[in-house]
Amino acid sequence: MERLRKYLPYLLLILLVILTIGIWFFIFNHKDNQYLKVVFLDVGQGDAIYIEAPNGRQVLIDGGPDASLLSRLSQVMPFADRSIDMIVATHPDQDHIGGFPLLLDNYKVESILETEYEGTSKTALSLEEKIIKKKINKIIAKRGMHIVLDDKRNIYFDILFPDRDVTKLESNEGSIVGKLVYGEKSFLFTGDASLYTENLIEWNENDKTLDADVLKLGHHGSRTSSSILWLKKVTPEVAIISVDKGNKYGHPHKELLDRLSFLHIPFLNTADSGNIIFESDGENLIY
Repeated sequence: MERLRKYLPYLLLILLVILTIGIWFFIFNHKDNQYLKVVFLDVGQGDAIYIEAPNGRQVLIDGGPDASLLSRLSQVMPFADRSIDMIVATHPDQDHIGGFPLLLDNYKVESILETEYEGTSKTALSLEEKIIKKKINKIIAKRGMHIVLDDKRNIYFDILFPDRDVTKLESNEGSIVGKLVYGEKSFLFTGDASLYTENLIEWNENDKTLDADVLKLGHHGSRTSSSILWLKKVTPEVAIISVDKGNKYGHPHKELLDRLSFLHIPFLNTADSGNIIFESDGENLIY
């Protein structure tokens, strides 16, 4: 005990130095810059997309299938940061919300964007309970919503779907579809939207709205998403497939890969690339 008292001041000094470094590292990583960061997180067979605007505002689209979300977030979020402005649950399937209950236990979340579709799984019920308990602002996604992430640089996230009551649709078909825009560059996020959902969106939107530089392919590269017509309208510079290597579903399906090849659309997948990081200043896209 006497020996511990002797070294206690030194231990406290070391802790103070570590804390100071942590605070300055946090501030440094939150300094205003010109780059938008979008990271397709490698969470296995699921979706999780981290977005950080130049002003530091953060959005997380989907939470992957399990607790691996937290370890992946720690790789891309600023040190000591334990808050996220908004999370988006595109639909209440396990591979898209599995990591959210644990996320809410470890991070302060201001708001969540969801659909009207109510999941009945243990995970979905747990998530809704935590939303209420932690008094998180719950927003129901509707076509036409315009969510500004960075007012100074006019970075925004527009909701293209749902345009109707999705409780009458199958879960995947009711996925939130949204477009992130920064200057001349844009990202289109599709959840598990099906060919049917794509048709509904194509009916509502013009080609300019659908055009995007980066397209997150629907349903992990399933043949039931990403039609030839959809791909032609979006005309992505690169497509992203969020998938686990050797998954039991056979994703990405050969039919989908054939469509990409036919249209000469390059793609990246998280199974091979791990976290896929994009940065943009509104004019250029770095990845």
